[in-house]
Amino acid sequence: MGTQGPATTDQNYNHATSEEQSAKQKAIDDWLPITSSRNAKWWYSAFHNVTAMVGAGVLSLPYAMAQLGWGPGVAILILSWIITLYTLWQMVEMHEMVPGKRFDRYHELGQHAFGEKLGLYIVVPQQLIVEVGVCIVYMVTGGKSLHKVHELLCKEPCKEIKLSYFIMIFASVHFVLSHLPNFNAIAGVSLAAAVMSLSYSTIAWSASVRKGVQPDVAYGYKAKTAAGTVFNFFSALGDVAFAYAGHNVVLEIQATIPSTPEKPSKGPMWRGVVVAYIVVALCYFPVALIGYWMFGNKVEDNILLSLEKPTWLIVMANFFVVVHVIGSYQIYAMPVFDMIETLLVKKLNFSPTRLLRFVVRNLYVAFTMFIGITFPFFGGLLGFFGGFAFAPTTYFLPCIIWLAIYKPRKYSLSWCINWICIVLGLCLMILSPIGGLRQIILQSKDYKFYS
Repeated sequence: MGTQGPATTDQNYNHATSEEQSAKQKAIDDWLPITSSRNAKWWYSAFHNVTAMVGAGVLSLPYAMAQLGWGPGVAILILSWIITLYTLWQMVEMHEMVPGKRFDRYHELGQHAFGEKLGLYIVVPQQLIVEVGVCIVYMVTGGKSLHKVHELLCKEPCKEIKLSYFIMIFASVHFVLSHLPNFNAIAGVSLAAAVMSLSYSTIAWSASVRKGVQPDVAYGYKAKTAAGTVFNFFSALGDVAFAYAGHNVVLEIQATIPSTPEKPSKGPMWRGVVVAYIVVALCYFPVALIGYWMFGNKVEDNILLSLEKPTWLIVMANFFVVVHVIGSYQIYAMPVFDMIETLLVKKLNFSPTRLLRFVVRNLYVAFTMFIGITFPFFGGLLGFFGGFAFAPTTYFLPCIIWLAIYKPRKYSLSWCINWICIVLGLCLMILSPIGGLRQIILQSKDYKFYS
Protein backbone atom coordinates (compact mmCIF):
# COMPACT_ATOMS: atom_id res chain seq x y z
CA MET A 1 0.00 0.00 0.00
CA GLY A 2 2.72 2.40 1.07
CA THR A 3 4.52 2.25 -2.32
CA GLN A 4 1.59 3.86 -4.07
CA GLY A 5 2.03 7.33 -2.56
CA PRO A 6 5.06 8.81 -4.41
CA ALA A 7 3.95 7.44 -7.82
CA THR A 8 0.54 9.08 -7.57
CA THR A 9 2.00 12.39 -6.47
CA ASP A 10 4.42 12.12 -9.41
CA GLN A 11 1.53 11.60 -11.79
CA ASN A 12 -0.37 14.49 -10.26
CA TYR A 13 2.73 16.66 -10.45
CA ASN A 14 3.31 15.77 -14.13
CA HIS A 15 -0.33 16.40 -14.87
CA ALA A 16 -0.14 19.79 -13.15
CA THR A 17 3.03 20.83 -15.00
CA SER A 18 1.62 19.81 -18.37
CA GLU A 19 -1.49 21.85 -17.61
CA GLU A 20 0.67 24.78 -16.55
CA GLN A 21 2.63 24.46 -19.77
CA SER A 22 -0.45 24.36 -21.95
CA ALA A 23 -1.83 27.38 -20.07
CA LYS A 24 1.50 29.13 -20.63
CA GLN A 25 1.40 28.21 -24.34
CA LYS A 26 -2.12 29.55 -24.58
CA ALA A 27 -1.07 32.80 -22.93
CA ILE A 28 1.77 33.12 -25.45
CA ASP A 29 -0.57 32.33 -28.37
CA ASP A 30 -2.98 34.97 -27.13
CA TRP A 31 -0.11 37.46 -27.21
CA LEU A 32 1.37 36.60 -30.62
CA PRO A 33 0.09 38.77 -33.49
CA ILE A 34 -1.41 36.04 -35.66
CA THR A 35 -3.20 33.82 -33.14
CA SER A 36 -4.25 36.51 -30.68
CA SER A 37 -7.58 37.57 -32.08
CA ARG A 38 -9.85 35.21 -33.96
CA ASN A 39 -13.02 37.22 -34.52
CA ALA A 40 -12.54 38.56 -38.05
CA LYS A 41 -15.45 38.89 -40.47
CA TRP A 42 -15.32 37.49 -43.99
CA TRP A 43 -14.95 40.96 -45.53
CA TYR A 44 -11.77 41.51 -43.47
CA SER A 45 -10.23 38.70 -45.47
CA ALA A 46 -11.43 40.37 -48.68
CA PHE A 47 -9.67 43.64 -48.12
CA HIS A 48 -6.61 42.11 -46.45
CA ASN A 49 -6.21 40.00 -49.59
CA VAL A 50 -6.71 42.94 -51.94
CA THR A 51 -4.14 44.95 -50.01
CA ALA A 52 -1.66 42.08 -50.00
CA MET A 53 -2.16 41.20 -53.65
CA VAL A 54 -2.49 44.51 -55.54
CA GLY A 55 0.92 46.05 -55.26
CA ALA A 56 2.01 49.31 -56.80
CA GLY A 57 3.26 46.84 -59.43
CA VAL A 58 -0.09 47.20 -61.17
CA LEU A 59 1.18 50.50 -62.59
CA SER A 60 4.01 48.72 -64.42
CA LEU A 61 1.69 46.19 -66.10
CA PRO A 62 1.28 48.19 -69.36
CA TYR A 63 5.08 48.25 -69.63
CA ALA A 64 5.20 44.49 -69.09
CA MET A 65 2.53 44.13 -71.78
CA ALA A 66 4.69 46.13 -74.17
CA GLN A 67 7.50 43.61 -73.68
CA LEU A 68 5.22 40.58 -74.00
CA GLY A 69 3.10 41.71 -76.95
CA TRP A 70 -0.69 41.37 -77.28
CA GLY A 71 -1.08 37.59 -77.57
CA PRO A 72 1.35 36.32 -74.92
CA GLY A 73 0.61 39.30 -72.67
CA VAL A 74 -3.12 38.68 -72.41
CA ALA A 75 -2.59 34.91 -72.13
CA ILE A 76 -0.09 35.29 -69.28
CA LEU A 77 -2.26 37.81 -67.40
CA ILE A 78 -5.27 35.48 -67.52
CA LEU A 79 -3.27 32.28 -66.85
CA SER A 80 -1.58 33.84 -63.81
CA TRP A 81 -4.95 34.95 -62.50
CA ILE A 82 -6.41 31.44 -62.83
CA ILE A 83 -3.38 29.54 -61.48
CA THR A 84 -2.92 31.78 -58.46
CA LEU A 85 -6.64 31.64 -57.67
CA TYR A 86 -6.38 27.84 -57.75
CA THR A 87 -3.32 27.70 -55.48
CA LEU A 88 -4.97 30.19 -53.14
CA TRP A 89 -8.01 27.89 -52.98
CA GLN A 90 -5.68 25.02 -52.05
CA MET A 91 -4.16 27.03 -49.20
CA VAL A 92 -7.61 27.96 -47.88
CA GLU A 93 -8.68 24.28 -48.02
CA MET A 94 -5.52 23.03 -46.32
CA HIS A 95 -5.76 25.48 -43.42
CA GLU A 96 -7.95 23.04 -41.46
CA MET A 97 -7.56 19.69 -43.16
CA VAL A 98 -6.49 18.00 -39.90
CA PRO A 99 -9.65 17.96 -37.72
CA GLY A 100 -9.24 20.09 -34.61
CA LYS A 101 -5.98 21.69 -35.76
CA ARG A 102 -5.39 24.92 -37.67
CA PHE A 103 -2.29 25.70 -39.68
CA ASP A 104 -2.06 29.36 -38.78
CA ARG A 105 1.22 29.97 -40.59
CA TYR A 106 2.65 28.97 -43.93
CA HIS A 107 5.58 27.13 -42.33
CA GLU A 108 3.27 25.06 -40.07
CA LEU A 109 1.65 23.72 -43.23
CA GLY A 110 5.10 23.07 -44.69
CA GLN A 111 6.13 21.21 -41.55
CA HIS A 112 3.01 19.04 -41.74
CA ALA A 113 3.81 18.14 -45.35
CA PHE A 114 7.61 17.76 -45.28
CA GLY A 115 8.41 17.06 -41.62
CA GLU A 116 9.41 19.28 -38.69
CA LYS A 117 12.92 20.30 -39.83
CA LEU A 118 12.64 20.19 -43.61
CA GLY A 119 9.33 22.08 -43.62
CA LEU A 120 10.96 25.00 -41.83
CA TYR A 121 13.98 25.01 -44.13
CA ILE A 122 11.81 24.97 -47.26
CA VAL A 123 9.20 27.56 -46.32
CA VAL A 124 10.72 30.07 -43.89
CA PRO A 125 13.62 31.40 -46.03
CA GLN A 126 11.32 31.90 -49.02
CA GLN A 127 8.62 33.51 -46.94
CA LEU A 128 11.12 35.85 -45.32
CA ILE A 129 12.65 36.87 -48.66
CA VAL A 130 9.20 37.73 -49.97
CA GLU A 131 7.93 39.53 -46.89
CA VAL A 132 11.06 41.48 -46.01
CA GLY A 133 11.71 42.16 -49.71
CA VAL A 134 8.22 43.53 -50.20
CA CYS A 135 8.55 45.73 -47.10
CA ILE A 136 11.81 47.22 -48.42
CA VAL A 137 10.38 47.79 -51.91
CA TYR A 138 7.35 49.49 -50.39
CA MET A 139 9.63 51.77 -48.36
CA VAL A 140 11.20 52.92 -51.62
CA THR A 141 7.85 53.06 -53.48
CA GLY A 142 6.29 55.17 -50.73
CA GLY A 143 9.30 57.50 -50.72
CA LYS A 144 9.30 57.81 -54.52
CA SER A 145 5.60 58.60 -54.67
CA LEU A 146 5.97 61.31 -52.02
CA HIS A 147 8.95 62.63 -53.99
CA LYS A 148 6.80 62.72 -57.14
CA VAL A 149 4.01 64.61 -55.34
CA HIS A 150 6.58 67.16 -54.16
CA GLU A 151 7.99 67.54 -57.70
CA LEU A 152 4.56 68.06 -59.26
CA LEU A 153 3.27 70.54 -56.69
CA CYS A 154 6.41 72.55 -56.08
CA LYS A 155 6.97 74.99 -58.93
CA GLU A 156 10.23 76.85 -59.71
CA PRO A 157 12.38 77.95 -57.90
CA CYS A 158 12.25 74.77 -55.87
CA LYS A 159 14.68 73.19 -53.47
CA GLU A 160 15.52 69.62 -54.47
CA ILE A 161 14.95 67.22 -51.56
CA LYS A 162 16.76 63.89 -51.65
CA LEU A 163 14.76 60.68 -52.01
CA SER A 164 16.37 59.44 -48.77
CA TYR A 165 14.45 62.05 -46.79
CA PHE A 166 11.15 61.09 -48.36
CA ILE A 167 11.78 57.46 -47.45
CA MET A 168 12.40 58.61 -43.87
CA ILE A 169 9.13 60.57 -43.89
CA PHE A 170 7.33 57.48 -45.14
CA ALA A 171 9.00 55.28 -42.51
CA SER A 172 7.92 57.60 -39.72
CA VAL A 173 4.32 56.42 -40.26
CA HIS A 174 5.39 52.84 -39.68
CA PHE A 175 7.21 53.59 -36.47
CA VAL A 176 3.70 54.36 -35.20
CA LEU A 177 1.52 51.83 -37.06
CA SER A 178 3.79 48.86 -36.41
CA HIS A 179 2.70 48.81 -32.79
CA LEU A 180 -0.84 47.74 -33.65
CA PRO A 181 -0.87 44.26 -32.10
CA ASN A 182 -2.50 42.03 -34.78
CA PHE A 183 -4.26 41.70 -38.13
CA ASN A 184 -7.67 42.75 -36.80
CA ALA A 185 -6.15 45.91 -35.38
CA ILE A 186 -4.89 46.93 -38.82
CA ALA A 187 -8.22 46.16 -40.52
CA GLY A 188 -8.97 49.89 -40.86
CA VAL A 189 -5.56 50.64 -42.38
CA SER A 190 -6.02 47.71 -44.71
CA LEU A 191 -9.50 48.78 -45.82
CA ALA A 192 -8.20 52.26 -46.67
CA ALA A 193 -5.37 50.65 -48.63
CA ALA A 194 -7.72 48.37 -50.57
CA VAL A 195 -9.96 51.30 -51.53
CA MET A 196 -6.89 53.28 -52.61
CA SER A 197 -5.61 50.50 -54.84
CA LEU A 198 -8.92 50.46 -56.70
CA SER A 199 -8.85 54.27 -56.90
CA TYR A 200 -5.41 54.72 -58.40
CA SER A 201 -5.92 51.82 -60.82
CA THR A 202 -9.12 53.52 -62.00
CA ILE A 203 -7.31 56.87 -62.31
CA ALA A 204 -4.55 55.19 -64.32
CA TRP A 205 -6.83 53.63 -66.93
CA SER A 206 -9.47 56.37 -67.12
CA ALA A 207 -6.83 59.08 -67.60
CA SER A 208 -5.33 56.89 -70.35
CA VAL A 209 -8.72 56.65 -72.06
CA ARG A 210 -9.07 60.41 -71.83
CA LYS A 211 -5.68 60.89 -73.51
CA GLY A 212 -6.82 58.63 -76.34
CA VAL A 213 -4.68 56.45 -78.60
CA GLN A 214 -1.42 58.30 -79.29
CA PRO A 215 -0.93 59.38 -82.93
CA ASP A 216 2.42 57.57 -83.43
CA VAL A 217 1.44 54.42 -81.50
CA ALA A 218 3.28 51.18 -82.32
CA TYR A 219 2.78 47.73 -80.80
CA GLY A 220 5.97 45.97 -81.95
CA TYR A 221 8.77 44.91 -79.59
CA LYS A 222 10.99 47.80 -78.57
CA ALA A 223 14.31 45.97 -78.34
CA LYS A 224 16.48 46.17 -81.47
CA THR A 225 18.07 42.71 -81.11
CA ALA A 226 16.50 39.27 -80.82
CA ALA A 227 18.38 38.64 -77.57
CA GLY A 228 17.11 41.90 -76.14
CA THR A 229 13.54 40.99 -77.01
CA VAL A 230 13.85 37.57 -75.34
CA PHE A 231 15.43 38.97 -72.17
CA ASN A 232 12.80 41.69 -71.93
CA PHE A 233 10.17 39.00 -72.34
CA PHE A 234 11.60 37.04 -69.41
CA SER A 235 11.80 40.10 -67.23
CA ALA A 236 8.18 41.04 -68.04
CA LEU A 237 7.14 37.47 -67.16
CA GLY A 238 8.55 38.14 -63.72
CA ASP A 239 6.68 41.45 -63.44
CA VAL A 240 3.35 39.82 -64.23
CA ALA A 241 3.99 36.84 -61.98
CA PHE A 242 4.81 39.00 -58.97
CA ALA A 243 1.67 41.02 -59.50
CA TYR A 244 -0.14 38.03 -57.95
CA ALA A 245 1.86 37.41 -54.83
CA GLY A 246 -0.53 37.47 -51.89
CA HIS A 247 -0.06 33.84 -50.92
CA ASN A 248 2.63 34.44 -48.35
CA VAL A 249 0.16 35.93 -45.91
CA VAL A 250 -3.01 34.02 -46.78
CA LEU A 251 -2.93 31.43 -43.96
CA GLU A 252 -2.00 34.16 -41.52
CA ILE A 253 -5.06 36.13 -42.61
CA GLN A 254 -7.28 33.04 -42.38
CA ALA A 255 -6.01 32.40 -38.86
CA THR A 256 -7.91 35.49 -37.71
CA ILE A 257 -11.30 34.09 -38.78
CA PRO A 258 -13.32 32.18 -36.13
CA SER A 259 -13.89 28.50 -36.81
CA THR A 260 -16.09 25.71 -35.46
CA PRO A 261 -16.54 22.13 -36.77
CA GLU A 262 -19.98 23.09 -38.14
CA LYS A 263 -18.75 26.35 -39.65
CA PRO A 264 -15.10 26.00 -40.65
CA SER A 265 -13.15 29.17 -41.45
CA LYS A 266 -12.70 28.19 -45.08
CA GLY A 267 -16.26 29.28 -45.95
CA PRO A 268 -15.96 32.97 -45.05
CA MET A 269 -12.30 33.01 -46.11
CA TRP A 270 -13.08 31.71 -49.59
CA ARG A 271 -15.90 34.25 -49.97
CA GLY A 272 -13.41 36.98 -49.11
CA VAL A 273 -10.84 35.60 -51.54
CA VAL A 274 -13.33 35.52 -54.43
CA VAL A 275 -14.33 39.14 -53.77
CA ALA A 276 -10.65 40.07 -53.54
CA TYR A 277 -9.90 38.34 -56.85
CA ILE A 278 -12.73 40.16 -58.62
CA VAL A 279 -11.31 43.46 -57.34
CA VAL A 280 -7.83 42.37 -58.45
CA ALA A 281 -9.17 41.66 -61.95
CA LEU A 282 -10.85 45.09 -61.99
CA CYS A 283 -7.52 46.69 -61.07
CA TYR A 284 -5.21 44.69 -63.32
CA PHE A 285 -6.94 44.00 -66.62
CA PRO A 286 -8.14 47.54 -67.49
CA VAL A 287 -4.81 49.13 -66.52
CA ALA A 288 -2.67 46.60 -68.42
CA LEU A 289 -4.78 46.47 -71.58
CA ILE A 290 -5.92 50.10 -71.88
CA GLY A 291 -2.49 51.46 -70.92
CA TYR A 292 -0.79 49.39 -73.62
CA TRP A 293 -3.53 50.12 -76.16
CA MET A 294 -3.22 53.91 -75.73
CA PHE A 295 0.56 54.28 -75.53
CA GLY A 296 1.85 51.17 -77.34
CA ASN A 297 5.50 50.31 -76.75
CA LYS A 298 6.37 53.89 -75.70
CA VAL A 299 4.63 53.41 -72.35
CA GLU A 300 6.74 54.24 -69.27
CA ASP A 301 7.50 51.56 -66.67
CA ASN A 302 5.14 53.45 -64.37
CA ILE A 303 1.99 54.41 -66.25
CA LEU A 304 1.50 57.53 -64.11
CA LEU A 305 4.69 58.92 -65.67
CA SER A 306 3.18 58.59 -69.16
CA LEU A 307 0.21 60.67 -67.99
CA GLU A 308 1.74 64.02 -67.09
CA LYS A 309 -1.46 66.04 -67.21
CA PRO A 310 -3.84 66.84 -65.50
CA THR A 311 -1.43 67.53 -62.65
CA TRP A 312 -3.94 67.40 -59.77
CA LEU A 313 -5.14 63.95 -60.85
CA ILE A 314 -1.64 62.48 -61.03
CA VAL A 315 -0.79 64.03 -57.65
CA MET A 316 -3.90 62.38 -56.23
CA ALA A 317 -3.00 59.02 -57.76
CA ASN A 318 0.50 59.20 -56.30
CA PHE A 319 -0.94 60.09 -52.93
CA PHE A 320 -3.27 57.08 -53.14
CA VAL A 321 -0.26 54.90 -53.89
CA VAL A 322 1.34 56.16 -50.67
CA VAL A 323 -1.72 55.29 -48.57
CA HIS A 324 -2.03 51.87 -50.18
CA VAL A 325 1.64 51.07 -49.65
CA ILE A 326 1.31 51.99 -45.97
CA GLY A 327 -1.37 49.29 -45.62
CA SER A 328 0.53 46.70 -47.65
CA TYR A 329 3.68 47.23 -45.63
CA GLN A 330 1.77 46.45 -42.44
CA ILE A 331 0.20 43.30 -43.89
CA TYR A 332 3.55 41.91 -44.99
CA ALA A 333 5.31 42.98 -41.81
CA MET A 334 2.80 41.28 -39.48
CA PRO A 335 3.90 37.67 -40.22
CA VAL A 336 7.53 38.75 -39.86
CA PHE A 337 6.77 40.29 -36.46
CA ASP A 338 5.03 37.04 -35.59
CA MET A 339 8.07 34.95 -36.56
CA ILE A 340 10.51 37.13 -34.64
CA GLU A 341 8.30 37.31 -31.57
CA THR A 342 7.62 33.55 -31.65
CA LEU A 343 11.36 32.88 -31.83
CA LEU A 344 12.14 35.23 -28.94
CA VAL A 345 9.32 34.07 -26.67
CA LYS A 346 9.16 30.33 -27.39
CA LYS A 347 12.78 29.45 -28.20
CA LEU A 348 14.78 32.07 -26.31
CA ASN A 349 12.27 32.31 -23.42
CA PHE A 350 11.87 36.08 -23.35
CA SER A 351 8.75 37.12 -21.49
CA PRO A 352 6.00 38.43 -23.76
CA THR A 353 5.91 42.11 -22.80
CA ARG A 354 5.01 45.41 -24.47
CA LEU A 355 8.67 46.44 -24.27
CA LEU A 356 9.86 43.42 -26.24
CA ARG A 357 7.31 44.15 -28.96
CA PHE A 358 8.24 47.84 -29.00
CA VAL A 359 11.94 47.12 -29.47
CA VAL A 360 11.49 44.33 -32.04
CA ARG A 361 9.14 46.26 -34.29
CA ASN A 362 11.04 49.53 -34.21
CA LEU A 363 14.24 47.69 -35.10
CA TYR A 364 12.52 45.98 -38.02
CA VAL A 365 11.10 49.22 -39.43
CA ALA A 366 14.50 50.91 -38.99
CA PHE A 367 16.19 47.99 -40.77
CA THR A 368 13.84 48.08 -43.79
CA MET A 369 14.17 51.86 -43.92
CA PHE A 370 17.96 51.70 -43.87
CA ILE A 371 18.12 49.12 -46.68
CA GLY A 372 15.57 51.12 -48.69
CA ILE A 373 17.60 54.32 -48.38
CA THR A 374 20.88 52.55 -49.18
CA PHE A 375 19.59 50.66 -52.22
CA PRO A 376 16.83 52.79 -53.77
CA PHE A 377 17.13 50.59 -56.88
CA PHE A 378 15.93 47.63 -54.82
CA GLY A 379 12.95 47.06 -57.13
CA GLY A 380 15.31 45.89 -59.87
CA LEU A 381 16.93 43.49 -57.44
CA LEU A 382 13.56 42.13 -56.37
CA GLY A 383 12.83 40.86 -59.89
CA PHE A 384 15.97 38.80 -59.49
CA PHE A 385 15.53 37.53 -55.92
CA GLY A 386 11.78 37.48 -56.21
CA GLY A 387 11.99 34.90 -58.96
CA PHE A 388 13.50 32.46 -56.49
CA ALA A 389 10.95 33.12 -53.77
CA PHE A 390 7.76 34.59 -55.26
CA ALA A 391 7.25 31.91 -57.90
CA PRO A 392 7.52 28.95 -55.50
CA THR A 393 5.39 30.33 -52.67
CA THR A 394 2.70 31.51 -55.08
CA TYR A 395 2.70 29.12 -58.01
CA PHE A 396 3.90 25.69 -56.99
CA LEU A 397 4.66 25.21 -53.29
CA PRO A 398 0.92 24.91 -52.50
CA CYS A 399 0.63 22.30 -55.29
CA ILE A 400 3.57 20.27 -53.98
CA ILE A 401 2.15 20.36 -50.44
CA TRP A 402 -1.25 19.32 -51.84
CA LEU A 403 0.31 16.35 -53.67
CA ALA A 404 2.34 15.37 -50.61
CA ILE A 405 -0.66 15.39 -48.27
CA TYR A 406 -3.68 14.35 -50.33
CA LYS A 407 -1.75 12.04 -52.71
CA PRO A 408 -4.25 12.18 -55.61
CA ARG A 409 -4.31 9.24 -58.05
CA LYS A 410 -1.75 9.39 -60.87
CA TYR A 411 -3.12 11.05 -64.04
CA SER A 412 -6.37 11.99 -62.26
CA LEU A 413 -7.59 15.54 -62.91
CA SER A 414 -6.24 16.92 -59.62
CA TRP A 415 -2.86 15.25 -60.23
CA CYS A 416 -2.59 16.71 -63.76
CA ILE A 417 -3.63 20.24 -62.77
CA ASN A 418 -1.10 20.31 -59.94
CA TRP A 419 1.73 19.06 -62.12
CA ILE A 420 0.91 21.62 -64.83
CA CYS A 421 1.08 24.39 -62.20
CA ILE A 422 4.36 23.02 -60.86
CA VAL A 423 5.95 22.91 -64.32
CA LEU A 424 4.75 26.43 -65.21
CA GLY A 425 5.90 27.73 -61.81
CA LEU A 426 9.34 26.15 -62.25
CA CYS A 427 9.71 27.75 -65.69
CA LEU A 428 8.88 31.10 -64.10
CA MET A 429 11.35 30.55 -61.31
CA ILE A 430 14.14 29.80 -63.79
CA LEU A 431 13.33 32.39 -66.48
CA SER A 432 12.37 35.54 -64.60
CA PRO A 433 15.64 35.89 -62.62
CA ILE A 434 17.52 35.72 -65.95
CA GLY A 435 15.59 38.74 -67.22
CA GLY A 436 15.93 40.43 -63.84
CA LEU A 437 19.71 39.93 -63.75
CA ARG A 438 20.08 41.52 -67.19
CA GLN A 439 18.01 44.53 -66.08
CA ILE A 440 20.32 44.90 -63.08
CA ILE A 441 23.43 44.74 -65.25
CA LEU A 442 22.04 47.31 -67.71
CA GLN A 443 20.92 49.70 -64.99
CA SER A 444 23.79 49.24 -62.57
CA LYS A 445 25.87 52.01 -64.13
CA ASP A 446 23.17 54.51 -63.10
CA TYR A 447 22.77 53.11 -59.58
CA LYS A 448 23.37 55.60 -56.82
CA PHE A 449 23.56 54.68 -53.16
CA TYR A 450 21.76 57.10 -50.81
CA SER A 451 20.36 59.02 -53.80
